[in-house]
Amino acid sequence: MRTHSISAATALAVLFSSTVLSVAAAGPASAATATVGSPAGIVVDGVGQRVFVGDDAKDRIIAADYNGKVLDSVSGIEGVFDLALSDDRTTLYATARRSHEIVAIDTATLDIKARYPVATGIGPLYVEFAGGKAWFTYEDPADGHGDLGSIDPAADPAGGTAPTTLGQLPRDSGVGGGAFLDTDPSSPGLLAIGATDFHDTAKNLMAVLDVSGATPQVAAWHDGGYPLRYVSDIDLVPGTPQVLVDGTDRHGYADGTFTAAGAYPAGERADIAPNGLIAQISGANVAVFRPGQSRPIRTYAGYTSALAWAPDASRIFALVSSPGGYVLKALTDPTLNVPSLTVNAPSTATRGKPITVTGRLSATVPLPSGARLQVTRTDLESPQGKALPAATVRADGSYTFTDTPQAGGTVTYKAAYAGDAAHMPVSASARVTVPHATPTLTLNKNGGVHDYGTDVSFTAHLGPTYKNRTVEIWANPFGGDKPNRLLKTGKVNSSGNISATVDMTRDTDVTAVFKGDTRTAPRTAKSTAYARVKVSTAVSKHYTKAKLGSTSYHWFHRNTDPLLTTTMSYVKGRKQRLDLQVHAGGKWHSAGSEYFPLGTNGKSAVRLEAPGTSGIKARMRSVYVNGSSGDSVNSTTYGPWKYLYFTR
Repeated sequence: MRTHSISAATALAVLFSSTVLSVAAAGPASAATATVGSPAGIVVDGVGQRVFVGDDAKDRIIAADYNGKVLDSVSGIEGVFDLALSDDRTTLYATARRSHEIVAIDTATLDIKARYPVATGIGPLYVEFAGGKAWFTYEDPADGHGDLGSIDPAADPAGGTAPTTLGQLPRDSGVGGGAFLDTDPSSPGLLAIGATDFHDTAKNLMAVLDVSGATPQVAAWHDGGYPLRYVSDIDLVPGTPQVLVDGTDRHGYADGTFTAAGAYPAGERADIAPNGLIAQISGANVAVFRPGQSRPIRTYAGYTSALAWAPDASRIFALVSSPGGYVLKALTDPTLNVPSLTVNAPSTATRGKPITVTGRLSATVPLPSGARLQVTRTDLESPQGKALPAATVRADGSYTFTDTPQAGGTVTYKAAYAGDAAHMPVSASARVTVPHATPTLTLNKNGGVHDYGTDVSFTAHLGPTYKNRTVEIWANPFGGDKPNRLLKTGKVNSSGNISATVDMTRDTDVTAVFKGDTRTAPRTAKSTAYARVKVSTAVSKHYTKAKLGSTSYHWFHRNTDPLLTTTMSYVKGRKQRLDLQVHAGGKWHSAGSEYFPLGTNGKSAVRLEAPGTSGIKARMRSVYVNGSSGDSVNSTTYGPWKYLYFTR
């Protein structure tokens, strides 16, 4: 322990010249989703349950499963443009417009079986398989007219380089551009053709050919007759002598000429399932229609580039726009209409008071009469949901039910329709905020100042609650070196009280915590209690102790230096302030104050220089000053005065 010193003689001299002194203060990868940069044909193999998608951006074809996950791929199809499957589903035909060939691919292995050169200026472009042959369209770059070619795989059983046959449109004038093609399993041997460009006003825009024989024969040809807008798609309609143009207009051809036969709402492209269901691309949606109906039974959102039905009509495969290009998605349950369901409830409610919930169930396909909705309430008392009486839907689609919420917090009311043979299940919900009851929670002893080391009992009082009667009491001593500590947790007694004891060695925030229950809000209460430091001062070097009047003094010879040793409860960096006063003119006067550091043992020794003059009365005390003594974890505490008397 280091001993410090101050000059009493200097202090006294200053005092006597001026009675005013200043005081210093931290699994395995799954299959990738099929994604293409530039779609180039999509066909579905219902036997092997595979979807084949051409990607012109990467000159490849992807094989995916019915979930849209990539199974395999084949590259080197330069300028892949369109795809078609053979009748037995064993061969995939791809048009490669840049390398001018038809590529035959094994559907099971994706191995290339044969490459058939096509000596055309532009193409081959669109491809379909009908009448045992692969039919394709191409274009003459000189005049933009299109024509039809074919490859007969039976003429090339070894998969070599069988010649292609061009110029097979039955009429010399051809069609405008590289025409669209379509086939229908229910009409084997028929091939629909739709022009992609217009020449000679409205002539030669579409045709249906019978390609079951040695050469194509005209089943119907559009030579004008009535206006036909630009063709961007053509489909044979199963079960009836009609074609669907642009996914919108139906045209009959029973007598060998085309006549208008009705329309669906405006679309752009379509694909028709074998059972006649129509999947139409319109804007950013895919709409599903039953044959001849104008209202869709199902609508899927998302911009789609191309689509194809599964042969069993169980789903539609669509290439949907995404940031990385186009993603293959399976659109399931196409025959089930998706109803619209709303739930309306007040945004807030009073606990224990009834509320009314309303809503509406509607659909573009009529719902069964007397449909019922399952209703559940989810809250803090029923986190998994509590079933309420079912709500019956009225003829206009509306419904109503009432309920009385008991729990506070967020209460969710959910209505659900289970679906039926024509409709998908649907559900909707609404949230209601129900305030909790506010409990009373108090904590005593706030603001009290206590001696160092005193055991102080703090009592929390909790008023009425619903179920929870548990209170926690925490003590958080001042200073960052002591953590918040749980003193006690338990149920309050029959009077609503619970107590815990704090050993007051520092100023302390004591907090009572009630965490609430399903009907009562959480609550906290805090009391701040203050603790003095423990301080004492020992005086040495005196030759005796005796009273002057009623006060006991330590007597020193006038040239003896008193040694003042202070002991104080220790905190790192703490200092004690030594106050010195002298007696003159019948009263005590400050002779100065100075701070001295404490050792780690909590002691500070100060040598006071003797005044050299007899008859001097002095006194000193040690003080802890909150904030000025190096920390702020205790309340300011004054030690007792020690009296000194200097004699001869």
